[in-house]
Amino acid sequence: MPRNFSVGSIRGPRIVMRVIMGVLLAANLVAAVIAFHPFGGSADDLRREAERLTAQLAQSRARLAASDKLVAKVHSARDQGDKFLGLYFMDAGSASAAIVDDLEKMSQEAGIKKGQASFERTPIEGSDTLVMLSTQVGFEGTYANFTKFVNLIDKSPRFLIIESMTASAPQAQGGQQLNVSLRILAFIKDVPGAVS
Repeated sequence: MPRNFSVGSIRGPRIVMRVIMGVLLAANLVAAVIAFHPFGGSADDLRREAERLTAQLAQSRARLAASDKLVAKVHSARDQGDKFLGLYFMDAGSASAAIVDDLEKMSQEAGIKKGQASFERTPIEGSDTLVMLSTQVGFEGTYANFTKFVNLIDKSPRFLIIESMTASAPQAQGGQQLNVSLRILAFIKDVPGAVS
């Protein structure tokens, strides 16, 4: 060994070697962790994760299919509701005249005499476009004729409801003729704001 060799210079290369060995040891540890425990998980972990995701996908598809069925039912209900409204609900402009004409025809067919009619429009709560039309009308005829008349109202193509019926038999006519007052409800499609 040379004489100019000092203790301070010996420590320098040793420290450098120790640092290099430490770095190599850390690199070996990192390589061992990667080799023996991959960051994505083991094959079993990956298989379990794939099974979980497949089950989650099946559940999502089942929920989507149920939602599609629900949407189809909603569309069907809307279409059926629109058909019902179109078939049984009258237009606002012609409702009163149509009811008077229908009642006149049914009373003639039943053999009773129709009296005066009065109308009242009432908005239906919760709807901006539907109105209930209440018709108060008097009739005169026999019991058998009124039975036929009520049957004709029941079979009417319009959606008519007999809300109330009051009958009286005048004593002067011997009880054969009846005076009947009917309150009949019908429903009409109205323009918003047109109800007075």
